[in-house]
Amino acid sequence: MITLKGAEVSAKIKEQTAEMLKQCGGRIPKLAIVRVGENPDDLSYERGAVKKMAAFGLSAEVYAYPADIGDEAFKAEFQKINGDPEVDGILLLRPLPKQIHEREIERMIDPEKDLDGISPENIAKVFAGDSSGYAPCTAEAVVETLKAFEIPISGKRAVIVGRSMVVGKPLSMLLLKENATVTICHTRTVNLRETCRNAEILVAAAGRAKMLDKESVGKDAVVIDVGINVDENGKLCGDVDFETLEGTASMATPVPGGIGAVTTAVLAKHLVMAAARKG
Repeated sequence: MITLKGAEVSAKIKEQTAEMLKQCGGRIPKLAIVRVGENPDDLSYERGAVKKMAAFGLSAEVYAYPADIGDEAFKAEFQKINGDPEVDGILLLRPLPKQIHEREIERMIDPEKDLDGISPENIAKVFAGDSSGYAPCTAEAVVETLKAFEIPISGKRAVIVGRSMVVGKPLSMLLLKENATVTICHTRTVNLRETCRNAEILVAAAGRAKMLDKESVGKDAVVIDVGINVDENGKLCGDVDFETLEGTASMATPVPGGIGAVTTAVLAKHLVMAAARKG
């Protein structure tokens, strides 16, 4: 079984981004990372994003607010960032605390700065097959990984386990655009293993540690694991029991070291695209 390492995909995206950066006239694109509270997952993603921006020669600034900030106060702060001409793109770490109306923030964000595809306009573009919109970075990272390793998508049976707006639903649209035949499953799907075994490309994005093993994987399938969980030993793991796949899957992404690295690379690519469009 071939291990599909995210670092290799990230390196290819970095090359593409370097070419696009030439269109920015020497200006360094700036990312605003907006965080409310001190959620460990948010802090981890934030560190990864800041590190990736620096590696790509880009700028990132963190705008952190206390977990108890009020809805109106946060909206006022967010609008300042949204309207700042020096900010080329925004990454909003979610979920937000309950007192903040997240849907209203999603409607507020400038679609041209919405690098993670949360605005209604960008979501609509993804579902319409309009590539001028920004897809959620993790969903796009799956497609980037398949393409980087020259894995055929057109005509293939793709099964996605997970139906979120972060991965499952937008990824189904991106794969359909590449002419895959797509099935979306979830934790309540009847005969889930049987459906998964029929996949030539299997994407696990349900957020349950090691919920899929070799019994859920068809012979020579390509397995893309989007999940990031902590197992019973306190170690990072995916939604797939990676160690069981040898002899069944032809290729698979590891966790850590897989899609996560590609996701932040896609974020960097989106930032440069946004800056280049501004001219």
